Amino acid sequence: MEYFSATLPNGIRLVHHCTDSPVAHCGVIINTGSRDELFDEQGMAHFIEHTIFKGTQKRKAYHVISRLEDVGGEINAYTTKEETAIHASFLVEYYERAFELFGDILMNSTFPEKELRKEQDVIIDEINSYNDTPSELIFDDFEELIYDGHPMGRNILGTPDHIKSFTSEHIRGFMARNYHTDQMVVCSVGKVSFDKIKHLADRYFSPFRENIRNFAREKYTGYQPVERRVTKDTHQAHCIIGTEAFDVYHPDRIGLILLNSILGGQSGNSRLNLSLRERNGIAYNIESTYTAYCDTGTFTIYFGTDPENLERAINLIHKEMNNLRQTTMGSIQLSKAKKQLIGQLAMSQENHEDLMLAIGKSYLVFNKIDSLEAIFNKIESIDANHLTAIANEVFDPSKLSTLIYQ
Repeated sequence: MEYFSATLPNGIRLVHHCTDSPVAHCGVIINTGSRDELFDEQGMAHFIEHTIFKGTQKRKAYHVISRLEDVGGEINAYTTKEETAIHASFLVEYYERAFELFGDILMNSTFPEKELRKEQDVIIDEINSYNDTPSELIFDDFEELIYDGHPMGRNILGTPDHIKSFTSEHIRGFMARNYHTDQMVVCSVGKVSFDKIKHLADRYFSPFRENIRNFAREKYTGYQPVERRVTKDTHQAHCIIGTEAFDVYHPDRIGLILLNSILGGQSGNSRLNLSLRERNGIAYNIESTYTAYCDTGTFTIYFGTDPENLERAINLIHKEMNNLRQTTMGSIQLSKAKKQLIGQLAMSQENHEDLMLAIGKSYLVFNKIDSLEAIFNKIESIDANHLTAIANEVFDPSKLSTLIYQ
């Protein structure tokens, strides 16, 4: 995949991929999220994601949202533990409209107190809704369990008490401390030349005052496996089994992505889905997930089942993990697993919005973008013995934590 990149004098990076589609996608990804909040700022990164659209020095909230929607476009945002993103989709002739809007809301948002109070109520409703959904809540509770006492373990949404306390002054303080120009990437996928992208970025993002990050994040250390059972008033039992895993720079990251795909990835023929759902019929939802962060990672297996099937399901999961630890995969099995993952990655590139966010995040983290061919070669280079070694490291029973709602 061909892409173009550049860096503005203030440190903001640009990355662009040309397509033939009349629909364009662009965004700004910032290397800050919930893990960068102080204790009394819990939920601040996500709060900013909501309130940054609520008015600028020259636009009211309605005009911010309408600027792209009036021409059929969409604007959205998301927050994770390590990043905040604002992104939009629109017809290609409205590139300048999108860039100007992004520059305006990132530099000139006013965060009016009246709008903040409205969003505080919206987010508290979101928190309450989340707390009523055990299949989602358990993931946050699990991360709080394994990252005990560290900002990585905090819920991205924050707490109602913290949310209620936020003012525009608090927001500006967080942004001044964390929105660094060398930690921002403007990413784009669309039918437009890179020269135009550079011109628009220079016009609307060069006015940002240079603000270079001069500190490192607090690294989490000291993971200890733990098992916890929590009484919940739920019809099903919900369970997560998991552990701390490789960070985004680890040389075995691609290997663990392949292993996750084999064990419980998105395909219906994953080992866990075949065992728990197809052969035994004791779980409708069963999935494994690997998430890599800058200095740590998580590997989790989640399922929901009737309470009487809970222990049986846990035993079947451990059986499948032990099979991957103790039995080296045959060449045909491994080849099929690689082809499946390669096909899934190739198909994901067809969604240009996802592609835009993916190249932006890659450039933010690695300052480069691997071609599909390079990624495929990395997958093909993994041999069966190496995969078994990764399984023995990550699936070691003595390192696994378990959280159960019952």
